[in-house]
Amino acid sequence: MIRRLLIRGGEVDGRPADVRIYGERVAAVAPALSPTPAEDVIEAGGGALLPGLVDHHLHLFALAAAERSVLCGPPRVSDAVALADALRGARGDRHGWVRGIGYHESVAGDLDTSALDRLHADRPVRIQHRSGAMWMVNSGAAARLGIASANHPGIERHGDGSPTGRLWRADDWLRSRLPAEPPADLAEVGTGLARLGITSVTDATPDLDRNAVASIAEAARTGALPQRVQLLGAPLDAELPDGIISGPYKIVLADSGLPDLDELVGRIAAARAAGRAVAVHCVSREALVLLLAALDEVGHRPDDRIEHAALVPAQLVGELGRRGLRIVTQPGFLADRGDDYLRDVPVVDHADLYRCRSLLDAGARLALSSDAPYGPVDPWAVMAAAVRRDTRGGATVSAAERLDPAAALAAYLAPSDDPGGAPRRVRAGAAADLVLLDRPLVAVLANPQVDAVRGVIVKGHWMAR
Repeated sequence: MIRRLLIRGGEVDGRPADVRIYGERVAAVAPALSPTPAEDVIEAGGGALLPGLVDHHLHLFALAAAERSVLCGPPRVSDAVALADALRGARGDRHGWVRGIGYHESVAGDLDTSALDRLHADRPVRIQHRSGAMWMVNSGAAARLGIASANHPGIERHGDGSPTGRLWRADDWLRSRLPAEPPADLAEVGTGLARLGITSVTDATPDLDRNAVASIAEAARTGALPQRVQLLGAPLDAELPDGIISGPYKIVLADSGLPDLDELVGRIAAARAAGRAVAVHCVSREALVLLLAALDEVGHRPDDRIEHAALVPAQLVGELGRRGLRIVTQPGFLADRGDDYLRDVPVVDHADLYRCRSLLDAGARLALSSDAPYGPVDPWAVMAAAVRRDTRGGATVSAAERLDPAAALAAYLAPSDDPGGAPRRVRAGAAADLVLLDRPLVAVLANPQVDAVRGVIVKGHWMAR
């Protein structure tokens, strides 16, 4: 049976409006629409009705895993004593492993196997750095993983060849060595995202295998994951299940081991041969310069993306605009970690951190996202961070890069296949992916907060917050 829904007394584009939904499409938008017997009616009470928000860069399985992990970094864990207490109190998985996330060196320095053994040696422990780039393991975990005899390039070693217990960009290898687990249940992730007003996501996890793709597709098919889904890490040769789109191909330029130009050119060329653009992880200026050189050699596509752009030097802002590149960035990190940046990043580079306004002014196409679970998942908090650029401690990181609230919201409203493009609008014929707020839009823009979300409509289904 086709779903029929009438949202009455809402606000669309700043004006009073009723919105009729028929199946998965908006059927009509008008100042007043009369309900029919077959329709469910939602009284909006003057609240704004917007297109559903799109998180253009997050990690679904890591979000699910974060729910069963222990937080090992600020603000909850701030020193070695607190970290030892957190590990001691953590519930292990069914194989006895403890999984930690969010670690930062300010807690207990650079962790290695010996340091972790002093903190918790009773059970196998693996802790992920908050950047997502590195895992640290204690001796119990190292023995079970067999890292002493393994040859993965991400295994850091001492001068004598013995492993330090630090694993760089080795997620695939780590998964292959860990005890087998059933596919992650994405239902809680999907519900949580919907409560934030998010109706579409782009998973930016690189190198997804076919089992991971199938698991995401099954969650989408059953409605456990109600959002529309795009995968950047889908294999180049994969035929994706119905309801899942591939998007540009994810390439990670890890600062722990940047490829040479020829290697990067070859990887981009392989994506081009498969008919895909690229979405390239660039955190440092060195990675950004390397990527631009490679794109100049291979040729640009209008849907090529730069992920993060954490440090963009002033001299490259115009270059990014001239190329019309899409920048998918995360100013939420400024609110979450800005004090650390101001302490650890050279002062001369502070103006380059998570640029927004200058990129837009230069002509680049800017989209905002969370990078969850590594950054704050709440899109309203990310918008507020883009507008204010304040740290937890009250400092401001480059006020010149602030966005006005409308621009910050627009950066969450572009389609998943067009980040930085024109924001979607509530109009007849549009997909019935909407977010209903409990107040007019002007009030929300004055103070973006998630508590303004009353509910979402995804593919025509109403989900109250």
